[in-house]
Amino acid sequence: MELQSNNFILYTDENGNVKVEVFLRDETIWLTQKAMAELFGVQKAAVSKHLKNIFASGELNEKVVVSILETTTKHGAIAGKTQNKATKFYNLDAIIAVGYRINSKRATQFRIWATKVLREYMIKGFVLDDERLKQAKTVFGKDYFDELLERVRSIRASERRIYQKITDIFAECSIDYNKDSEITQEFYATVQNKFHFAITGQTAAEIIYNRANKVEDNSNQDVEIY
Repeated sequence: MELQSNNFILYTDENGNVKVEVFLRDETIWLTQKAMAELFGVQKAAVSKHLKNIFASGELNEKVVVSILETTTKHGAIAGKTQNKATKFYNLDAIIAVGYRINSKRATQFRIWATKVLREYMIKGFVLDDERLKQAKTVFGKDYFDELLERVRSIRASERRIYQKITDIFAECSIDYNKDSEITQEFYATVQNKFHFAITGQTAAEIIYNRANKVEDNSNQDVEIY
């Protein structure tokens, strides 16, 4: 597969988006050690040292995150000529790992941004690049918007989510709402029973009756089921 060059917003620092020219392949981005050094504002030797430690510690598998690809460069001795050169490229996993180890101002900005993204995921359970989704930007030649819609539909259709929404509406509409009152408990039981029937074609009692098996583990074999 050929490498495609593109400008990619890797992270956001105090001055705005940090764009870097990357190569795209296999739904990830690829950079050389030299490009990583420029990205994080350090010498190439520092990137090389950290990559060796990353692979030695087993944090990443070198065979998975490294790809040797041919690139075309200007010929050093013959003017107007080009030459093909085998070059090591490192994918996004390696770039992120290096960014967490490098000691530089730009790497620090990267970690601040990455921590913010991770924190949002840990708290909310999701992270979205709103601008990319709005503008239908397909960085990797694939639009993930349909996948996002499908996952949202699946979440919204979950029994727990629907049940929670109904309980919220019931609580908002009831002036003297009390979750422990008899009428509230009866309402919830009726609604959940309707959910069971809508999904399985059976009420809760029918599900228990049809699935009960006295010979299964933790079942009381002395009790007959009628």
